[in-house]
Amino acid sequence: MNTVFTVFRKELTDAFRDRRMVMVNFLLVPLLIPIVFGSLSSVGAKQQRERLEQALELPVVGAERAPNLVAWLRAHNVDVKAIDDGLDEAIRAQTYDVGLSVPESFPADWRGSRPAELQLTFDSSRPTQTGTSIQRIQGLLATYGAEVGSLRLVARGIHPGVGSPVLVTNRDLALPKANPVVAFFVAYLLLMLSFIGGMHLAMDSTAGERERQSLEPLLATPVSREGIVSGKILATAAFAIAGIVATGLFYKYGFAFFAEEGSRSIVDTSAALLGQLFLVILPVVLLGAVLTTVLAAQAKSYREAGSFVSLLMFIPMVPVFAGQFLVVKEKLWMFAVPLFAQNQMITRLVRGESLTAQEWALGMGTGLAVVVLAWLVAARLYKREQLAISG
Repeated sequence: MNTVFTVFRKELTDAFRDRRMVMVNFLLVPLLIPIVFGSLSSVGAKQQRERLEQALELPVVGAERAPNLVAWLRAHNVDVKAIDDGLDEAIRAQTYDVGLSVPESFPADWRGSRPAELQLTFDSSRPTQTGTSIQRIQGLLATYGAEVGSLRLVARGIHPGVGSPVLVTNRDLALPKANPVVAFFVAYLLLMLSFIGGMHLAMDSTAGERERQSLEPLLATPVSREGIVSGKILATAAFAIAGIVATGLFYKYGFAFFAEEGSRSIVDTSAALLGQLFLVILPVVLLGAVLTTVLAAQAKSYREAGSFVSLLMFIPMVPVFAGQFLVVKEKLWMFAVPLFAQNQMITRLVRGESLTAQEWALGMGTGLAVVVLAWLVAARLYKREQLAISG
């Protein structure tokens, strides 16, 4: 144990002497997260609010065929612009978000009380830029159609409710904090930082020392290789944890400063949540420290170690994107899958949902078990004589 502590203290001392690495891990990265995320949230919310409040520009082909509809739209804050052609080109050029076409058959169908066709033109490949405008005009047209339909029924002496035999109301069970974008962002950020947060220290304490020819004398000392590798792994994990704590503090106190007033309520930064998230990612931090230390130790130079370790960045991305894009119903056995379990647990906690004792035990237990297995492999690799050979 004395060997582990000695190596641990030595590696952290060397790491904190590197002022650039310390500044990047404990200042720049933690500070940029609330700035970027908070600023984007603020700007996005402001843009959406402006799109809803300002007049919607709507090019209409054949506007003269539906004068009542055009007048109704203008009365509902829609700036109708009558055009003859070129609607498709205007939408592709992003001159307008959405356009409306009134076919030649519209007047006859309208007078005959038949469904009169209207055609919306838009580009669905840009949902962020045009989604609000599309939903807005679709809602207006649906409202207009419902009003006209009700008036036609009243004119025929029929109660408008006859045309609506079913009344559907919504009851959303989502908790107030259950924002999917925030849950995805936090899960991705935490898993990525946990897995590679101590990457630079791991490379410097193994491949860097090997390149500087200081690893060979260390391995030649009469101490156990298990103690040496454990000290390096714990130093890497501690450095990563320190970076995550700094990120959490900047996230907690910085987000409220940079975020828009309306977006603060969707982000829970309570100490209870941050503490639970820290417990969830602890196995990931240890696993990432073991893997980065082992991979970096196999490299002959710091540059080669960077190439090896950079491949690890894809590992924490897999469970996050799998949970985002695959339609998978949550099962208990999923908490026995390392990394995927942590992604599920982080998502649940950020959404404001609780975890059962069984889910906690399974997620933490399997995660720590994988860490132990990885450590055994690392200790075995550190006993190879080739590791002490530099060059």
